[in-house]
Amino acid sequence: MSDQTHETLTQLGAASELPDSPEAATLECVPNPHPGTRYLVRFVAPEFTSLCPVTGQPDFAHLVIDYIPEDRIVESKSLKLYLGSFRNHPGFHERCTIDVAQKIIQATSPHWLRIGGYWYPRGGIPIDVFYQTSEPPKGVWIPDQGVQPYRGRG
Repeated sequence: MSDQTHETLTQLGAASELPDSPEAATLECVPNPHPGTRYLVRFVAPEFTSLCPVTGQPDFAHLVIDYIPEDRIVESKSLKLYLGSFRNHPGFHERCTIDVAQKIIQATSPHWLRIGGYWYPRGGIPIDVFYQTSEPPKGVWIPDQGVQPYRGRG
């Protein structure tokens, strides 16, 4: 991959503030360095935060994002800033989880994507949200997301 691959990136290598909202965030991509090869990319965000849209209290989740790229891959700093933009954003667990998936799909048009949103309890009830674009493709190693169901303290 040549240095020209990075010419369109505005966040990598530059000081970048958290966007004011997920809608204002830009998810940047670069060309897939192996466009003819099926492989899995995994992003794990164990400290994802957003706000309850009713109480304004913080909500916390462990997100696991798996995708099989086509022509473009997600640039990780822009993903970090996008996920950070949820910090002061009100949204139910389902909305936030699916919004993240849809933003990646819109930016990269992946061959396949799944997301696991493992949310910590709100009102004593943990809520896990799962989404995938289709059946997992054959011939690609897709490991378990490795997040255990919430069990409390023991």
